[in-house]
Amino acid sequence: MDWFTAPDYWWSRLVFQRALAGLYLVAFLTAAVQFRALLGERGMLPIPRYVRRVPFRSAPSLFHLHYSDRFFAACSWTGCAVSAALLAGLDSLLPLWGGMLLWLVPWALYLSVVNVGQTWYAFGWESLLLEVGFLAVFLGNDEVAPPVVVLFLLRWILFRVEFGAGLIKMRGDTCWRKLTCLYYHHETQPMPGPLSWFFHHLPKPLHRVEVAANHFTQLVVPVLLFTPQPIATAAASLMIATQLWLVLSGNFSWLNWITIVLALSALRLPASAPATAPAPLWYEIVVLAVGALLLYLSYHPVTNMISRRQVMNRSFDPLHLVNTYGAFGSVSQIRYEVVVEGTLDDTPYEGAEWREYEFKGKPGDPRHWPRQFAPYHLRLDWLMWFAALSPAYAGSWFGGLVERLLDNDRDTLRLLRSSPFPPDEPPRFVRARLFRYRYTTWRELRETGACWERTYVREYLPPTRLAAVAQRP
Repeated sequence: MDWFTAPDYWWSRLVFQRALAGLYLVAFLTAAVQFRALLGERGMLPIPRYVRRVPFRSAPSLFHLHYSDRFFAACSWTGCAVSAALLAGLDSLLPLWGGMLLWLVPWALYLSVVNVGQTWYAFGWESLLLEVGFLAVFLGNDEVAPPVVVLFLLRWILFRVEFGAGLIKMRGDTCWRKLTCLYYHHETQPMPGPLSWFFHHLPKPLHRVEVAANHFTQLVVPVLLFTPQPIATAAASLMIATQLWLVLSGNFSWLNWITIVLALSALRLPASAPATAPAPLWYEIVVLAVGALLLYLSYHPVTNMISRRQVMNRSFDPLHLVNTYGAFGSVSQIRYEVVVEGTLDDTPYEGAEWREYEFKGKPGDPRHWPRQFAPYHLRLDWLMWFAALSPAYAGSWFGGLVERLLDNDRDTLRLLRSSPFPPDEPPRFVRARLFRYRYTTWRELRETGACWERTYVREYLPPTRLAAVAQRP
């Protein structure tokens, strides 16, 4: 029997690779559609300014060598094309080395994007996609059975994702230990989904059961990934079911989906694998060397995971090869939202006609029911949630957003659900106000048709005109 490969996971590898290619496609599409307003030459956080400040060795990226909006678009759409080719199975038609090189292309392109993405790309699922995508390079194609080392390392990632998230919760907000976090989470999460209102109104005893089940899935089940079959398959299946429950309850970009993809690699699917030749020696050497490197680099993530001062979502190397993960160590009990408005009036007095901008994913008009966007990632909407928590989270980009709204910037307006102003008549002033949002009750929903009820809290940004924004330091 070949010690290096695991033929029983042939179909698991196939499903894993196609699903991962689909997530790559979503990630590159997100970058291609949104980058101009966020990171472009005239964006809120321009890449040219960033690469002048941060050296290549700290954030390796193609855009250190050259940047233009056209070049970024070409890289993003190339990533879409290669991802679509991988989704269609092109890697299986190439020699082993050719398939590996093809998988290397989206990893290198997306690494280039993430490393210049600044706060817009400061999410754990970016590093997770890169870490998983790097391992996918060495998983092989139809010429060889899946290498045991790579399958083990994929489970090692899944273990760190789930176990690390479980530890950060137990060490964080006391509501996790009291089993009460879901009394608030569905209402205060960054971007609710179409079913989040219903999840919030589930009976509190069921919420406590949900939290207890989450602790079991994240702190006990991951250990079972390293046990013999069929126990490992059962553990991975339970993780998949839990992640699908989370998919239904909110919009978390592709975090849940890539966790599902990782769990797919641990399943032993009941199907016969085709006969293949033994893996070539050069391939065995490369895979073993990469495995040894990744285990060595796991030192810092493991040290962080067992530390009482555990941090979430951090990369310990500029290539994002081995990272630490976690989510919702603390849960807000009150939801705040920044509502952005503009006026055509010459004087921004209180009686002026203020018109509200509507975002695609974040709550705005209380009557607008949330939509499902995940795995697609609305980056501006997510950052607006952080901005409502504290102005400090928005200090680097919020002024740029206001400036572009005052200019009716086309690329910025494309990130919104709607603008209250015609293209040829931008607002004279823009302001932002902070509101407290809460879900309506069943009775309020029937009477008003609104899923949210909001209350004014305070001014977030006073009325601002274009000249005033331009003079900001």
